[in-house]
Amino acid sequence: MHPILVKRARLALYMAAWIPLAALLALVLSAHGGIDAGAALALAFPLAFLYAFICLAAWYLCRAASLHGGFWRRAAILHLVAGIVSSGIWTAAGTYWAGELGRGGLGSDLGRRFADQRLLVWSMGVLLYLLSAAGHYLIAAFEESRKAEARALELQLLAGQAELRALRAQIDPHFLFNSLNSISALAGSDPAAARRMCLLLADFLRKSLNLSERASIPLEQELALARDYLAIEQVRFGQRLSVQIELDDECRGALVPPLITQPLAENAVRHGIASLLEGGAVRIAAHRRGDGLRLTMENPCDPDSPKLNGAGMGLSLVRRRLEAHAAQARGGARLDVTRTGGIFRVEIALDAA
Repeated sequence: MHPILVKRARLALYMAAWIPLAALLALVLSAHGGIDAGAALALAFPLAFLYAFICLAAWYLCRAASLHGGFWRRAAILHLVAGIVSSGIWTAAGTYWAGELGRGGLGSDLGRRFADQRLLVWSMGVLLYLLSAAGHYLIAAFEESRKAEARALELQLLAGQAELRALRAQIDPHFLFNSLNSISALAGSDPAAARRMCLLLADFLRKSLNLSERASIPLEQELALARDYLAIEQVRFGQRLSVQIELDDECRGALVPPLITQPLAENAVRHGIASLLEGGAVRIAAHRRGDGLRLTMENPCDPDSPKLNGAGMGLSLVRRRLEAHAAQARGGARLDVTRTGGIFRVEIALDAA
């Protein structure tokens, strides 16, 4: 919608800006056209406010003819033609209105006197339209800047939510209880494994906390964090859980939102591996597809368990973070969730701008 018409205050301010222009038009008609001051005011103010609404159409042409990318010549020609046509319509309306005022008793020759000034009025109309177009480009730039700030703020907010989500998973009673239980059990039978699990848990917590101020990280680092999380779970599940990671070399440096895979790995273990007596493998793969990145995670699941349709808390958070990341990077992003038989599959697609 037009940014001036969305709020009454903006429309009132815009119309107020045309009051001095109406007075200037009245002065020109009175000084150069020999029209009586009262008749000039009665003629100029309605015409000015009519043209104010006509010039609002410049917004839509500004949206269609961007100044970016070297298209400013095309935009200038388009607005010049629009100004010529708009001013012609305005001048014709002025001729009609002057005739009506003349027949209404403001001077029988008012229509003729205005007709003598049509070229001057038309020239003023073209200039006013071009000034209006320039003003609308400024409004468009301001709106774009405001939207960019809003997207950046949303990204920061979602990043903070992701960190809180990761911290909540880290201090989740089930997660910590099971991890500490496993450490306690291993301390007597396999002290080396118990120490390893302690180190893994500490390293996982430390790395997660260090991501709070980063908008994106290399995919290799993101998958390393997911591997640490799954390594902790491997100590608890033993041979029931195996991990397979396939990462193309050209994908290692690809930038992704931090902690984008941790909720997916958590879902894979809690809703997949944990529900199967025989366990299974969590498979993570990252490949290049043209200029974009495709990241998939698969895990076996109980075919009889309730289906996850992609609306769970973890999946919803990942989807929102992808949307914010795509908005900031001006690219495309999506999250697809499928379940075929006993395999649950999540695919993240990040396309370059």
